[in-house]
Amino acid sequence: MPKFMSRNDLLLFAGFSLVVLTMPIWLAPFGAGYPDLLQRFMIFGIFAVGFNILFGLTGYLSFGHAAFFGVGSYAAVWSFKLLTLDAIPAMIFAVVISGLFALVIGFLCLRRSGIYFSILTLAFAQMSYNLAYSVLTPITNGETGLQLTLSDPRVIDAAVGQGFVGQPVPNILGQQLSGYAGFYFCAGFLILAFFIAQRIAGSPFGMMLRAIKSNQTRMQFTGFNTRPYALSAFVISGMYAGLAGALLAVTDPLAGAERMQWTASGEVVLMTILGGVGTLVGPVIGAWIIKYFENILSALNDNILARFWSFLPEGVADVLVKVTSKFVGDGWHLTLGLAFVIVVIFLPGGIMEGVRRVAGLFRRSGSSGAKTAPQTQPAE
Repeated sequence: MPKFMSRNDLLLFAGFSLVVLTMPIWLAPFGAGYPDLLQRFMIFGIFAVGFNILFGLTGYLSFGHAAFFGVGSYAAVWSFKLLTLDAIPAMIFAVVISGLFALVIGFLCLRRSGIYFSILTLAFAQMSYNLAYSVLTPITNGETGLQLTLSDPRVIDAAVGQGFVGQPVPNILGQQLSGYAGFYFCAGFLILAFFIAQRIAGSPFGMMLRAIKSNQTRMQFTGFNTRPYALSAFVISGMYAGLAGALLAVTDPLAGAERMQWTASGEVVLMTILGGVGTLVGPVIGAWIIKYFENILSALNDNILARFWSFLPEGVADVLVKVTSKFVGDGWHLTLGLAFVIVVIFLPGGIMEGVRRVAGLFRRSGSSGAKTAPQTQPAE
C-alpha cells in the first residue's frame, strides 16, 4: 500500500505549519506581528497558492483572478446579510459561487492559450469590475461597497433567536473573528490550502498538469484531451481565490469593486513570480513580502527615517533621509520594483531558487569535506 505522504512532504508540511502558527512571535521584531497584517499574510498566501496551481503547474498565465477574489467577497457578505453571521456557511457559499463562475470563464478562455488566454482573462476581469461598479449596483452597491447593517434579514440567525447589538460582526460559534482569533482562523485555512495544493502537486493529476505545461501540443498529438485537466486546474484556482476573498470579507466585512481591479490580478502574478513559480512555498513567501512592503514600508516617513539615521553626522544623516525617503511611504512601489527586478535578473526561479542555490553550496561543501578526509591506504 503506498504511503499517504512521503517523508519529505511530511517534513515540509510540518515546517510550513510551524512557521505559520508562530508568526506572531517571530514577526514581532520586524514590526509585523499585529493581527490585521498577519491576517492579510494568510489571505493573500491562499490567493497565491491557488494561483500557482494554474500558473505554476499548467503554465496558463491568468490576468483576471481578481474577479474570483471579488466574487468570493461579495458572496460571503451576502451570506452574512441573508443567512447568518457565522463564517463557515459564508466560506462554503463563496467557494461554490467562485467555482461556478470560474467554470464559465475557464470554459470560454481555455479555447485559447498563451497570450490570448491571458488577454481573455484580463478582459473578463475588467468586465466583472465594471459590472460590479455600475450595472450590478443593486447587488454590489456600486462604488460604496456592500456592507452589513442591522436591518439585514439574516434568516438563520432570526430563526434561532440570535440578536445583535451594534455593528454586526462575523463570528464562528459565537466567537468574534477579530484580533489573533481572526489570524488563527485564517491560518488554519492557509495550512489546509497548502496541504491540498501539496497533494495536488504530488498526484497523477498534478503530473498531468505539469505535462500540459511542458508540451501541451505533443500531448494533443498523441490523442490526449488536455482541456478537462486545464479547466479543472482553472476552477480549483478560482475556488482558492474565492476562499481568499471570503476570508477578507470575514476579517473586514465589506465587499467593493476595487477588489476586482486588474491591479489586484497583477499583484498575485508578482507574488508568484517573486517567490518562485511552480514551487509550493514560494508564492506564499512572495505574498508575505509584498504585503510587508505595502503595510510597513508605506508607513515610514521622514521623521522615522531621521531617527533611524540619527547615529550619523547631521549632514550625512540629512542626505540619507532625503535619499531613502524616495523608497518608502508613497514610494514603496519603487522598493518593490527594484526587488522584483533584482530577483528576475539574478534569480529567474524566484526566491526559492536562491534557497536552492544556498542549499546546494552547503551540500557541495559537505561532500568536498568528505572527499578530503584521510583514507586508509592498502598495504603493498
